[in-house]
Amino acid sequence: MSVELLDGATIRDFVEDESSFNGSVEGYFASLDTDSDGLLSYDEMARELENLRAHFGDGVDEVTPAPEELRRLYGSLFAQFDHDGDGTVDLEEFRSETKEMLLAVANGLGSVPVQMVLEEGSLLKMAVDRESAKIASS
Repeated sequence: MSVELLDGATIRDFVEDESSFNGSVEGYFASLDTDSDGLLSYDEMARELENLRAHFGDGVDEVTPAPEELRRLYGSLFAQFDHDGDGTVDLEEFRSETKEMLLAVANGLGSVPVQMVLEEGSLLKMAVDRESAKIASS
């Protein structure tokens, strides 16, 4: 993990760079596809969602959601990715939904940089690394 400065433009530029974005998403998808069948099952995606270690609360009073509440949340997120409702997520569904989610984050951040703790290998970290490399080569 690392603390990085991030703003909406960094994410938007990453998403708009099709080569960089598609390559990153394909690699991320492959890392989640543990059985290498070219599809993500609910279990494969749920493992990743659990790894996000989402915290609920204000940082002082943390709340641990009930297991059934987490299952509903994970099921809802999976359904958002599973556009055709066939019970799996293919690369195009994953790419499309990931793009929409990253653009929503970009819009939420706007133009004011914020410090965020980012996991190595996360798509947001990839966006920051791409921006840093672009600045370094200028």
